[in-house]
Amino acid sequence: MTEQVRPIPEGFHTITPHLVCSGAADALTFYKQAFGAVETSRMPGPGDKIMHAQMRIGDSIFMLADDFPDFGCVGPLALKNTPVYIHLYVEDVDAVYARAVEAGAKPVMPVSDMFWGDRYGQIEDPFGHRWSIATHKRDMTPEQMREEMMKSMDQTCAGAKQ
Repeated sequence: MTEQVRPIPEGFHTITPHLVCSGAADALTFYKQAFGAVETSRMPGPGDKIMHAQMRIGDSIFMLADDFPDFGCVGPLALKNTPVYIHLYVEDVDAVYARAVEAGAKPVMPVSDMFWGDRYGQIEDPFGHRWSIATHKRDMTPEQMREEMMKSMDQTCAGAKQ
């Protein structure tokens, strides 16, 4: 009797990021150092490049490959920017942010308490990918978030006038 294949493989969520990098082997090392990622598979490709790799951070898997410009597969460094941020929830945003910067990430937005209830910051990894890193601190209703946002904007505008 044939066992039914799962439409979403074991361990995966419905959406799985697939990052393209120039220097994917170095990216695997960076993600291990910065985020405690665990490499679960690696498929070598031509020219010492990585055709496909998988890593896990916490309960989430993401995929990774080297860029292959001849096939239209390029990463954010070749594009000179990225419109995509990878959001990472962690137990201690301050520690993970510091570890990522120590491992070579560029600070983009320092960690601070945000109006929506998260302690939050942003980095750009050495491969051009943007990461927003957060620890959830407060459960809030949409009304409470809106109120906190307005207070935050009032303080920002008052500070800009000085």
